[in-house]
Amino acid sequence: MDASVRSYLARIGAKGGRKSRRVLSSEAAREMVKVREARRAFRRFYVQCFWSCDPELAIARGDVGWVAEQLLKQGGREAWTTAEKLCR
Repeated sequence: MDASVRSYLARIGAKGGRKSRRVLSSEAAREMVKVREARRAFRRFYVQCFWSCDPELAIARGDVGWVAEQLLKQGGREAWTTAEKLCR
C-alpha cells in the first residue's frame, strides 16, 4: 500500500474516532447499565418469572421497574438478589 494512501486512511480513521465519541453523564451511564442488567435478568429468569411474555420482548428504560417487580413476585432467592440490584 502506498504511503500516501496509508496516511490518508490513518487521518480519516482518527477523525471518525474523535467525532463518534460521546460523553455520558454518570446518571445516563447508570441508566444504561440498569437497562442492560434488566435485559439479562429477563433472559436468565424467563422460564421462572416471564413465561407468559413474548421471549423476544425488547426491554427498555421504562421496563426496568416492571422487570424488578416480576422478579420479586415470581422469583426465588437469586431473582430477589437481582431485583435488589436493579432497584438501587
